[in-house]
Amino acid sequence: MADPAAESRSLPVDTKTALARRLGLRYADQRLRIEEDHETQVFGHGINFFHPENWYSSASLIRSTLRLCGLYRRGLRNAARVELRRNDVTLGNLPGAFDGFTILHISDMHVDMNDGAMQSLIRLVAPIDYDICVLTGDYRGTTWGPFAATIEGLARVRSYLHDPIYGVLGNHDTIRMLPDLERLGIRMLINECETLDRGSEHIHLAGIDDAHFFRAENINKAASAIPERGVSILLSHSPEIYRQAAAAGFDLLLAGHTHGGQICLPGSIPITLDSVLPRRMGSGAWRYNGMAGYTSAGVGSSILPVRFNCPPSITLHTLRYGPPSIGLLSQSH
Repeated sequence: MADPAAESRSLPVDTKTALARRLGLRYADQRLRIEEDHETQVFGHGINFFHPENWYSSASLIRSTLRLCGLYRRGLRNAARVELRRNDVTLGNLPGAFDGFTILHISDMHVDMNDGAMQSLIRLVAPIDYDICVLTGDYRGTTWGPFAATIEGLARVRSYLHDPIYGVLGNHDTIRMLPDLERLGIRMLINECETLDRGSEHIHLAGIDDAHFFRAENINKAASAIPERGVSILLSHSPEIYRQAAAAGFDLLLAGHTHGGQICLPGSIPITLDSVLPRRMGSGAWRYNGMAGYTSAGVGSSILPVRFNCPPSITLHTLRYGPPSIGLLSQSH
């Protein structure tokens, strides 16, 4: 097994320079050191104590169990059928120019794990019309090691998406991927904020670094440039920071990470969400203290490319002016 720490220490000089230029020398060095210390850690660190995605035996154990039950092939087929969901988000302070503004939300692609899901995703996104696209992390299948296959696969998907595209990193992603992701034309938000304009009116889109495992998020920094009454959307890989996001005044939190459970009991009841949060926030639309939230079930799969009672999906959010409410329409493809 490759040593991720050794790989990080041998990082090409041009990548180190690019990270330092993009993030600042101090943050780039700090983020790389965090990865060296914790990238493959199975127990401890992060929000959860146990991290099954980092345990090399997880895939074999789950695969063997499903094969014994005669369910493995069905799980593979399920994981390759991506659905489109539609979600209306009503906000009482939404500027009129943004009434009807659409956001295509794609999460947890784990690009190099399931080519069938990627092909299904490409067929699905090609005809969709939207104003912006947001990617909420976990581009890589594994949590350590090389990522060239991830970038190559993501480039294929990227060619079917139109600008502008914004993204954040997930717990499967290394900060070393950042220069390649931005070369693909994805504006990565690393504890940063962008202002979106329509004429003289604005909304604000912020994004944070991974909060689930690397604990590198800085919500206050991401929100620092947002006016007090400005409508703001936060991109986070994990929804587990919902309390902090609401306290910081965000109107909408878009996240992923949970996969909706990925392997669920009948009725879409997750066995685990690999997250510390109320189960009602594990998939789909929800609200907390006046903030709207949405947790994507994701496109890809973690550990193994299988799903049960929890289809992979992307979501087209539409912002509406009006009293806060939650509305969701699902379409299968």
